[in-house]
Amino acid sequence: MQANGHADHSKDHRATKYARQAEQLGRVQPGDEEDGEGPSQAVKAKFITPLDPILVTADGGRLPPIPVDEAKRLNELRKEVHKSSSSGSLHSLTNGLKAVYRGVRGGSNHDGTSLADSLPPSRTNPLFPPLPIYGPPTLLREIQCFFFRITSAVLSLAFLLTIFAGTVICQIPRLMRDTRSRAMLQNPRKLRPFYDEEKKRASERKAAEKAWKAQQKNQKKGSHTPLVEKGASVPQDGEYVPTEGGPDPLCVDIAYYARRVGLDVEIFDVQTEDGFIIELWHVFNPREQSRTSSSGRKNRGPELSEYPVLMIHGLLQSSGAFCCNDDDSLAFYLAKSGYDVWLGNNRCGFEPKHTKLEYTDPRMWAWNIRHMGVLDLPALVNRVLVETGFPKLALIAHSQGTTQTFVALAKEQRPELGEKISVFCALAPAAYAGPLIGKIYFRVMRTITPAMFRIIFGIHAFIPFMMFAHKIFPARPYSLLGYYVFSHLFNWSDTRWDRGLRDRMFQWAPVYVSAESMRWWLGRECFAKQRCILATREEGRQEDKEDEEDDERNVSSFHCQSPVHLHHDTTRGKFAWYNDQFPPLALWVAGADDLVDGRRLLRRFDRGREPHVRVVHKKIIEGYEHLDVIWAMDSIEKCGKEVREVIWRTVDPETALQCRVPVGCAKPLEEDPDITEDVPMLHSGGRLRMASISEGLPTVSSSSQEPSSSRRRTRTRRGTNLETTAETHLDSTAETEGEHDHMVEEKEQFHPAHLEEPGFTDIAEKSNPLG
Repeated sequence: MQANGHADHSKDHRATKYARQAEQLGRVQPGDEEDGEGPSQAVKAKFITPLDPILVTADGGRLPPIPVDEAKRLNELRKEVHKSSSSGSLHSLTNGLKAVYRGVRGGSNHDGTSLADSLPPSRTNPLFPPLPIYGPPTLLREIQCFFFRITSAVLSLAFLLTIFAGTVICQIPRLMRDTRSRAMLQNPRKLRPFYDEEKKRASERKAAEKAWKAQQKNQKKGSHTPLVEKGASVPQDGEYVPTEGGPDPLCVDIAYYARRVGLDVEIFDVQTEDGFIIELWHVFNPREQSRTSSSGRKNRGPELSEYPVLMIHGLLQSSGAFCCNDDDSLAFYLAKSGYDVWLGNNRCGFEPKHTKLEYTDPRMWAWNIRHMGVLDLPALVNRVLVETGFPKLALIAHSQGTTQTFVALAKEQRPELGEKISVFCALAPAAYAGPLIGKIYFRVMRTITPAMFRIIFGIHAFIPFMMFAHKIFPARPYSLLGYYVFSHLFNWSDTRWDRGLRDRMFQWAPVYVSAESMRWWLGRECFAKQRCILATREEGRQEDKEDEEDDERNVSSFHCQSPVHLHHDTTRGKFAWYNDQFPPLALWVAGADDLVDGRRLLRRFDRGREPHVRVVHKKIIEGYEHLDVIWAMDSIEKCGKEVREVIWRTVDPETALQCRVPVGCAKPLEEDPDITEDVPMLHSGGRLRMASISEGLPTVSSSSQEPSSSRRRTRTRRGTNLETTAETHLDSTAETEGEHDHMVEEKEQFHPAHLEEPGFTDIAEKSNPLG
């Protein structure tokens, strides 16, 4: 009897310890659940990666990742309780503990080996230190949160005002130069490389706005005369008919801007494994496809299957950044080229949403770049594949989007995700820090301790006043202020952008991000200190030493044509970040990017440190800054067309048979593409004019008439046919002296043909100059 009593007491003790741990990690305190809700205690931790255990609650909900030690303790106690209860029932437990126990019995009974045995040790712990843990709401925690909200509201606003003051001071020299130029009857804007093209496009937009107003006026009068954009001199695309027009209201509505170019957008809510609700935007042509219904997407027929492409945005942005330039927006360009384009957004975005947590709960903000990679990205990829029915998709990412992808695909994160990606196109890849990290304001940020960082910036959203200002400020002043502040911080300019569209670009930034996420980028522990996303500072110094030794022996070359790097030290592959599940990789590096060091990433791949990574395309675009790869007026010529072709050339041959061939990809790879065989712009002839600059083709007088006939695109399953009755006219665009001198230098160093063909090193055995 005493033995049985001792055993029962031991069981009760273990159950009590488990219940206490479950309550500490639960969503709310026992008894505080709202009417109709089940118990919210945590019943187990599910390890998404060795570093990311998410909580599963008794009511089936999911909570964000917690520290590994706490998750390990919960699972060990759960296992002990389950073993002790397998031959009998638990005794002397309160109703709350019984609810927790029922939650345990409702879960999986087979955990396999212990957590310590099943999880390999992590080499990236220094780069991803544990996040603070917050339990269910209590009076003490509410006081703590209130304290941080008050201090961060004051101090972060002071920080923002300091940045603003620095921006104003730094703009004074520029204003003085512009004033002096105008006093001498000179226009400083004429120094912009695409000044004449900007003027032409501004004039075309005004004409299109006028034509739209006339159409609306005619419709009000009962006339059904179709709109002829910009009069008879501009072709009207019969396949993409805009349903919005007129002056740009500068709204945060991706569907509105899609309708301006004859497309449309539908929005999906996607739930991550830790309970966040994130938005996925689908770009489609309403003349070919209806919105998604409960029975799935409805196309006209199988001949219209389009290969899926997922696009991921950068830091403090949303995927609206891919849709700012009308027809020259990368998302719209790829959609009209014949791809099924999906735009992914990371957690919180413009409207933070979670299945269980509220905005004020600090657990909703306890995440950083790793969680965007291992939780948000897989959720988006899986949803696109489910919606489209394809086994793989192409992934395009910019800046931070490349970071979260590089992190997610690491050997110890979620490398299996690579098996669902046919090619990873990295624009301005952010893996190594650029020289900007050494500036004084970033050095100051690295001196702030984690505790002080939370006092200054809080434990919730990072400087939420920015989002509040976005809601109350007029659109144009807000965009102007946003441009100057961000250009001051990140050292880029609008030199290559269409300034007439710049206000639209900054309607999509900033968005809500967690203070912990910004601490990962800027704080004293992670990226700013290590200057790399997956290697410590010491490992970086070792790489530098090895590179110096290679340079002294003259055994390395950026233009090496051997994909296996036989001339390199094979031991370097032992410290590789990735395994053989990594997808084919294509990189476009901005040559004048101070924010990140893309050249160093190329060097890592070129010098044998990643033997499992197959680089199918690499290019350094000299003169490009960090955002130019998506916003420059010539970004379609420098990046977009190559991205389009890289995606198609890496599609599995069997899958390609089920897809329409994208525009510009019908010819064999060894043949030069026809620049006239491209997606037409609805309101402008700018793409042909830009092509005349980039390709050095003959030009005609600017007084030449634009094509006036409708241009329709007839697509088949195995080819692309452009039928047009319009003549093709090219226009000249003034450029700054020396603007394209790098092309001349490349021609001297490499065979001219190399400049006109994308470099698919491992696919077509082509030479692959960087430039």
